[in-house]
Amino acid sequence: MGFPAGRGSGGPGRPRILFRAYDEPTGGQGSTNGGRTISGTETRAETEAEPAAGREGAAAEFLGALLIPGIEVVESFRDPDHVAGLFPEEAALVAGAVDKRRREFATVRACARTALGRLGVAPAPILPGQRGAPQWPAGVIGSMTHCEGYRAAAVARAADVLTVGVDAEVHAPLPNDGVRGLITRPEEHGPLARLAAARPGVHWDRLLFSAKESVYKAWFPLTTMWLDFQDAVLDLAADASGTEGTFRARILDPAPLRAATGGRLSGFEGRWAVRDGLVVTAISVPR
Repeated sequence: MGFPAGRGSGGPGRPRILFRAYDEPTGGQGSTNGGRTISGTETRAETEAEPAAGREGAAAEFLGALLIPGIEVVESFRDPDHVAGLFPEEAALVAGAVDKRRREFATVRACARTALGRLGVAPAPILPGQRGAPQWPAGVIGSMTHCEGYRAAAVARAADVLTVGVDAEVHAPLPNDGVRGLITRPEEHGPLARLAAARPGVHWDRLLFSAKESVYKAWFPLTTMWLDFQDAVLDLAADASGTEGTFRARILDPAPLRAATGGRLSGFEGRWAVRDGLVVTAISVPR
């Protein structure tokens, strides 16, 4: 899957890697939520998990539990058999896409429109805007994510919530050391190794990847600037269960974020959870 040109993460000759460009329509097989190509290598693992039994019953407790009050969350663990409910403008974006891509594109928008309805917002097209970021109705902020077996949208009134960023991934290791090296900074290597030794049931590299995706989704609506994987240092922590926890993101050049928030923010704090073959990360900041 191609991405717009932007700031690279390394010097001459090093592959450029950018945070995911949101929900970019594509005619190929790739998923916008885990299908970014890094020098021809898929960041999604080769084997993707099948939807697990019992997920639907846990839906209200999964992503919503990671976010602050005031955010409406709708999740789905399967796509409808037939694509329906798209506005003509949306349908045109995926007219040439494979069936799987059209269905996930439609399902995540159905989630978003259901969540918007809970805010009293009438259904409307959700189209990609600058750098592929979703264009939400006036007075609304939000974030969407989808991976194999999971689609979700989180929306809120802009008067109540400053920003929100969510990401979901299949809970599996990153494909190889090359990808891992592009996503992680040197100062993150030691903490990741210690976490892996203490909690081997969590794929910490995949969790870090997902958390950095949520960082970008929270960052971009505020700054309208690209952010590189190497531009943020993350500190991950687990709670007593080992399947949930928190993370902090330190932005190495926080000036744009400070300017956009009147000096209030120079980084982000978020939460994560691993369940039923998925890892979900979320950032939400109250107004």
